[in-house]
Amino acid sequence: MFIDTHVHLNSERYDDLDKIIKNAYDNDVKIMIVSGYNKLSSLKAVDIANRYKGVYASVGLHPSDCKDETDLELSWLKQIIKDKKVVAIGEIGLDYYWDKTFIDLQKDMFLKQIDIAKTANLPIVVHSRDANLDTWNILSNNIVKGVLHCYSGSLEMAKDYVKLGYYLGIGGVLTFQNSKILKKVVEEIDLSSLVSETDAPYLTPHPFRGKINYPEYVKYIVEEIAKIKKITIEETKNTIKKNAENLFNIGGLWEKL
Repeated sequence: MFIDTHVHLNSERYDDLDKIIKNAYDNDVKIMIVSGYNKLSSLKAVDIANRYKGVYASVGLHPSDCKDETDLELSWLKQIIKDKKVVAIGEIGLDYYWDKTFIDLQKDMFLKQIDIAKTANLPIVVHSRDANLDTWNILSNNIVKGVLHCYSGSLEMAKDYVKLGYYLGIGGVLTFQNSKILKKVVEEIDLSSLVSETDAPYLTPHPFRGKINYPEYVKYIVEEIAKIKKITIEETKNTIKKNAENLFNIGGLWEKL
């Protein structure tokens, strides 16, 4: 089976979840983890997860949403993670691409959520954009089980993250012709440290690039990983399945699907 470890089924761009999830099932995508980015989207992620078999939730405060957060202690997050369908805290992290006026607040919220994850024994899903060095400094000094969502850093940094036990989330960008650095990362990093994700409805893989993304398209990402690794799709799927079980602590749930 395929697994989409990061999908925004809580996006307003989706108007027929029953159809989208059925299409995913029909394409052998049996596990999906819906990612929240603030209180409202996280609550929606949990609601969706509780309505569908094989769907789980990751909840947290995205760095770009920090400036609008009024609950600086994130009490809502501490409550949400008690739900049985929550398997991670995220997406959290640092984003200096859009706005650099509240970097200190981003770092503070990132660290607070890492502490919450440690206390709850949950992995983290890390968003990092134009903030590679600061993200590394925080994660290397506050080691917790987690994944670098839509990994976009260098091969050298990828190796360093893997040494610390982090996973790398590989998405649709891998299928783009100009993604030479990411292809090299996938080639060099052991498959045991990779997980597949779509980030749907964003970052649609080839051959659908430019159109809305769906969880069923995760197969194109897995196929590209297999191609780069020069191994079978079946071996790639099985290893990614084990990786996701280890990362999100959902081992044994697959057989019930």
